[in-house]
Amino acid sequence: MEFRGVGLTYPGPPPVPALRPCELSVDVGEFVAVVGPSGSGKSTFLNVAGLLDAPTEGTYLLDGIDTAALSDADRTALRGRRIGFVFQAFHLMPHRSATENVMLSMVYSAVPRAERRTRARDALQRVGLAHRFDALPGRLSGGERQRVAIARALAGRPSLLLCDEPTGNLDSGNAETVLALLGELHASGMTVVVITHDRDVAARAGRTVTIRDGILSEQPEAGASQGGVPRADALRDDALRDDAPRADPPRADPPRDDPPRDDARQADPPRDGVNRRPERDPA
Repeated sequence: MEFRGVGLTYPGPPPVPALRPCELSVDVGEFVAVVGPSGSGKSTFLNVAGLLDAPTEGTYLLDGIDTAALSDADRTALRGRRIGFVFQAFHLMPHRSATENVMLSMVYSAVPRAERRTRARDALQRVGLAHRFDALPGRLSGGERQRVAIARALAGRPSLLLCDEPTGNLDSGNAETVLALLGELHASGMTVVVITHDRDVAARAGRTVTIRDGILSEQPEAGASQGGVPRADALRDDALRDDAPRADPPRADPPRDDPPRDDARQADPPRDGVNRRPERDPA
């Protein structure tokens, strides 16, 4: 995927620039994290990259195809063939089995009906759920439901996997399972773009892009590591390095010109209004 001056402004009044014109190129097989706080423009970026919203300026190329030149029907078909989505909310139909939920994703991607069940079960097996083909979502753990959602995204054999906060609704154990799965997909050659505000999720990516106030940048923020992931303990780590500069120890007061003898007792200087001896009455 490639952004060439891509921006999106929602019409007003007043107009709202949600994504400032930006440049971004993601090569085949890359694992990229897009990080930023809430309201920074991450969802707008996802919608543009996923062909859900059309940019109001610039050019977006997906697999070398200029998406601006496509009709709405062609954009929908391209999205179905080339892009898989994984969301924070699993969006599974509660009264359909895991296999049926994955099959439904292929209705709009021109996969023949006879192939859908086979593809769905292959995708579920790929994410480690061969033993849960017929389970309803209500009988699955959060991690299993997210793996069904990933299988649904993979069933169409996309070239790009877009993940929006994929571990946001998971406990740490299930989150680790899902992140390990995304790492395996990346290792197999899948292009993965993860939208997140979680530094631990972003640390799994090979490259980090920051978005703030609608501005996309690959420059790490202050206090960030090389990958662009914010590090609150960066200063502490620097202070612990052997080669880190140390603060000079406090120096003692300079010696007086006439130092007192060792056996001389020095009386504390009187303080105004405190511990001052009263003067004798001259009478």
